[in-house]
Amino acid sequence: DSILCGSNIAASLIELGLWEEAKALTRDQLPVARRSLGDDHDLTLRSSQNLANALCNDPQRTRDDLLEAENIAQDVLQRRRRVFGPTYPRTRYGELALSRIRKQLLEH
Repeated sequence: DSILCGSNIAASLIELGLWEEAKALTRDQLPVARRSLGDDHDLTLRSSQNLANALCNDPQRTRDDLLEAENIAQDVLQRRRRVFGPTYPRTRYGELALSRIRKQLLEH
């Protein structure tokens, strides 16, 4: 339950534009999610995607932030395809997110 709450709070922080807070919370939550649920669990993948979103949406982002976001989003997408399949809604979202990050890298 605490992992789900943390993921939801991080998503809310992102929606509010509180990038640093979202990144800090997610970086704290991810190791717990990985240990408790495993790397392929949906909540772990959601938390990872939250971190990628915070990194790429932060107006103060650096190229290194975008590269980190790309690596995270690529990992999440590969895991979602393998575990949940290509038609799973969050898999489709992951494809769009990765595409957006790559576009930002080209423009940065």
